[in-house]
Amino acid sequence: MVELLLIVRLAGRRVALPAADVEAVVELEGLTKVPGAASHIAGLSALRSRVLTVIDSWVALGLEDEAEVGSTEAIVVPSGGHTYALLLEQVEDVVESKGPPTPFKASPGPGWSRVSSGMVEAGDDLLLLVDPHALIAGPPLEEAA
Repeated sequence: MVELLLIVRLAGRRVALPAADVEAVVELEGLTKVPGAASHIAGLSALRSRVLTVIDSWVALGLEDEAEVGSTEAIVVPSGGHTYALLLEQVEDVVESKGPPTPFKASPGPGWSRVSSGMVEAGDDLLLLVDPHALIAGPPLEEAA
């Protein structure tokens, strides 16, 4: 089955996300910290009179040391009746997949295996297919502690 994919750069890696899960690509203009929020919640931001919960994708992956400090590029993803913005390094392109996802041939690494559903061929590349809803969920509690 051919699917549209959004190609992004996150934590130094080119990955694909299902374009159908992404409402918009935005540049966030302000971020308000939320005391007591989960570690992967960077804060709140406003977009067209809506409040977005902003997810620090690096922390959600368990890669805090690789975080893009001051990143304001994000994708907007509706999930569970709420709207989230997922911070990332860069949005590159929208392309068609060349087929369904395939299983991993090797572990993509900690964090990545939790948020990825396999590999997908897009253009001339084989990329991780990342589930944005898994990033929104954040790291498991034992990792977050």
